[in-house]
Amino acid sequence: MTVEQLSQVDKGFLEQMEDAGRRYTSRAGERDGHMEALNQHGILYADTQERVNSRLTRLGIDWAMAAAVEQTPATATTGTSLDLDRELVSTDLLTLERFMGRNDLIGIDYLEGGFLAARSVGRITVRSPGSSHQGTGFLVSPSLLMTNNHVLGSAEEAAAGVIEFNFQAGLDGQPLIPVVFPLDPQSFFVTHRDLDFTVVAVSDRSRDGQPLAAFGRLPLKEAQGKAVIGELVNIIQHPNGEPKQLALRDNQIVDVLDDFVHYSADTAHGSSGAPVFNDQWEVVALHHAGAPHKDRDGNVLAVDGTRWHPSMGEHRVNWKANEGVRVSRILGMIQQFSLSGGAAALRAELFAAGSSLHPVEASPPTVLTNRTNGVAPRSVTMDGSGEQHASTGSVRWSVPLHISVSLDADALHPRAESPAAGPAQQAITPSYVGLPAGIGSIDGQSPAARDLAAAMVNLAAFRGRPYFDEAKDLMARNAYYAGIHVGNPTSLRLALTEHLESTHERRPSYKPMRLLYPWVDLHPDEMLHSIYSDKGFTPQELMEADAAVEAARIGRWQEFMLHESAPGREAIEAELALLEASLPFNCEHVVPQSWFDEKEPMRGDLHHLFACESTCNSFRGNIPYFDFPDFNEVIQHDCGRRDPGKFEPFKGKGPVARATLYFLLRYPRKIGDEARELQRTGLETLLNWHRDHPVGIYEQHRNAAIAEMQGNRNPLIDHPEWAEEIDFAGAWP
Repeated sequence: MTVEQLSQVDKGFLEQMEDAGRRYTSRAGERDGHMEALNQHGILYADTQERVNSRLTRLGIDWAMAAAVEQTPATATTGTSLDLDRELVSTDLLTLERFMGRNDLIGIDYLEGGFLAARSVGRITVRSPGSSHQGTGFLVSPSLLMTNNHVLGSAEEAAAGVIEFNFQAGLDGQPLIPVVFPLDPQSFFVTHRDLDFTVVAVSDRSRDGQPLAAFGRLPLKEAQGKAVIGELVNIIQHPNGEPKQLALRDNQIVDVLDDFVHYSADTAHGSSGAPVFNDQWEVVALHHAGAPHKDRDGNVLAVDGTRWHPSMGEHRVNWKANEGVRVSRILGMIQQFSLSGGAAALRAELFAAGSSLHPVEASPPTVLTNRTNGVAPRSVTMDGSGEQHASTGSVRWSVPLHISVSLDADALHPRAESPAAGPAQQAITPSYVGLPAGIGSIDGQSPAARDLAAAMVNLAAFRGRPYFDEAKDLMARNAYYAGIHVGNPTSLRLALTEHLESTHERRPSYKPMRLLYPWVDLHPDEMLHSIYSDKGFTPQELMEADAAVEAARIGRWQEFMLHESAPGREAIEAELALLEASLPFNCEHVVPQSWFDEKEPMRGDLHHLFACESTCNSFRGNIPYFDFPDFNEVIQHDCGRRDPGKFEPFKGKGPVARATLYFLLRYPRKIGDEARELQRTGLETLLNWHRDHPVGIYEQHRNAAIAEMQGNRNPLIDHPEWAEEIDFAGAWP
């Protein structure tokens, strides 16, 4: 068969296959590096740390929990590998262990999610005089369908096409009756050859009058963190136009490019226009082609080893790897099309659908999910008993039990510690902790409750570990500084700055409840002590207090958004600043957030975060440290002494000095450009406090614990003598 004899569809597919093959071949070195990191160190290290951080955040998981799992032997195949009370084993923890390859089991809700997702996937058929072809497509909004450009390359082609849903077998193995919808390119049609996607409108009624809404949709989300290298993905498809089938967790992501993602499998491969899903059934990519095996002459090989030709179908290609187009790149391109009128409205509807909290949106009349936050879905009635009933002819679907942690008013107030542990001080909780019904909740579970539950898991996971393993830490310290040479003060500063940044591999966001209180900031007595007052708290007290703060912040923020229909950027920033000021966490940034505009990674860098009751946090504010000559001769606040522009803490001078010196090394020239910030004249105070208040086991424990989570260490804790060898003055602007 010559090129001239090929259909336009075949030509398009061959071009995409050739392009995908070239990309795959050119990335051999990077791909080998990914696989080596995956095999030697695990999935947390196979992709970029930015992408891994985004993935963990999207899964509701933190690095403290990940570090705890990493420290346990990789032997468990079912259940959690952590020695925890069974009531503390949360879905987040099981998700993490499955993500890290520690748990072979999948939650039962996985099946429900796949069932719902499959409803939105259909078979596209295009018939024109003398030819026909088929592909896979899926609904991405209430009105729009996505597939490949090489499946629907023009509006004229789409006008001759239909999509069939339910082209599949039922539970009894018998074929279901397909529901056929004409495509409507006159209402909406955009396509892009290089990214190989087409989005087209679908008629709102099938040929036999059924509503398109009955088949739900798969919202496309711009957010990063939907999948990383090493994860397994799922593909729902109509291979070669056959009934709907599923490649279940049989493709592993091996590389992520700017616009594409590569995933490989021994058996199951994708088909044109199919959605590629993560384990949460979010659409990660649009499958479009792959890299084929070829013979010595460059001919594409079929699965039986013979020379492949298009008439055999793409499912007969002997693929080396699959390639999908990243959803975030598709959405970015769709935004660039110049649209108006009804087409612009349908595009806005597409992006609005992507803002949904759920990865799959299914029709209530067909699948009763019972996840409606107390509101009955359309076409569902509620009788006097509160039971929901689907309309006649619908299918009832049993949903897995969802267990959430609730925060009642009593639980949000700190409790006194047992007498054996000494008198615990009261953490500061907000005066407003109650939330209006539905405010700050997702699927009935408040984000604050979820964070508190995760923090409790972290607390239990670290309990029983040695507080500080001196021999292990000595080995880690020696290895960490192996390439650092002392001699030239400026060279030493620059070398440490580069090393601290390059080893700061994991950069968790600011979440003291989950990352700081359960383990990092614990003292040898297993209590948290305010860095300025030395008042003691149990970890649970500060965790519960911060959960109350978080719940109140969410409630007030959502109330603000309800009253402000379209707030501008300045109004949003002002409201966020007001929330943080009026409802602070019990955590102190020794380098105040206002000095670096509350930006990450500075904001979440654990090396300069310390437990601190909010009264002391507010008492200090953003005032630079100062050493009063008559500090011990005047009446002081429990937190220390404050004069205009000057603050000296009552306790914690050594730790805060070393944390600030770390900040100067890690983030040079980030502070000191305004008079209200720490100036060069304050360096002597920090060095004096560092010398007069030596490093103890508390800081050594902190340093080791933070290194496990972030990757980098504080040189002033490991090598206190270097304080006199480093040219800190060069760290100011």
